[in-house]
Amino acid sequence: MKIYPAVDIKDGKCVRLKQGLASESTVYFEDPADAARAFADAGSKVIHVVDLDGAFEGRQKNLAAIERIAGLGMFVEMGGGMRDEAGVVSAFNAGVGRAIIGTKASTNPEFAIELAQKYGEKIAVGIDAKGGKVAIKGWVEVADQSAQELADTLAKGGVKTFIYTDIDTDGMLSGVNIQAQEAMLKNLAPFGAKLIASGGVASNGDIVLLNELSKSHANLEGAIVGKAIYEKRVDLREIIRIVEGA
Repeated sequence: MKIYPAVDIKDGKCVRLKQGLASESTVYFEDPADAARAFADAGSKVIHVVDLDGAFEGRQKNLAAIERIAGLGMFVEMGGGMRDEAGVVSAFNAGVGRAIIGTKASTNPEFAIELAQKYGEKIAVGIDAKGGKVAIKGWVEVADQSAQELADTLAKGGVKTFIYTDIDTDGMLSGVNIQAQEAMLKNLAPFGAKLIASGGVASNGDIVLLNELSKSHANLEGAIVGKAIYEKRVDLREIIRIVEGA
């Protein structure tokens, strides 16, 4: 299992939101690349980046910052605003290694399936759930579809990597919803699809729990950690050692 430290970019700055609310943002770094550099210095080889402006507005606005992050040499997965193939290609051209399709995968699953067939492992789908239902458009709308149903459709179509975020715990430092993550892992396993868990990490104990879960569910590929790092609830170097067994 890998630790994916998170960099969320809004108005060109590194921020964290509470439960996905744009009105509940805290700025941690004026330059997102500074956050990424700190993560690289702590030993991270991977990073999770979200263009929040893209997620809310439907078009990418922070590719210059993302290109600076990619230039640091880490594997970059990125979501936010990729509502067409041109946006995906723009992300790849900026150095992104894996593009995450969110809203468009919910409203048009065939779009994500076609991209996965064309670009393979370079495509992931982000499924964000609020009360078990899919949230879209930067989490400002909740669709009448369960996260499990959407995952089934996409995995059957060939999508191999999913980022599953429990919005009710995201940015709350309240602990990981292990039950929800485990249910999604079981759901994806028959299709050979991997899961990256997101939302709620508040302590080393949460990382230990997820690491234990990865031993019984080999398709748990990683965990995204954001606010807990910024608020110094966890030390990135230390939690990387936990999952690497050091």
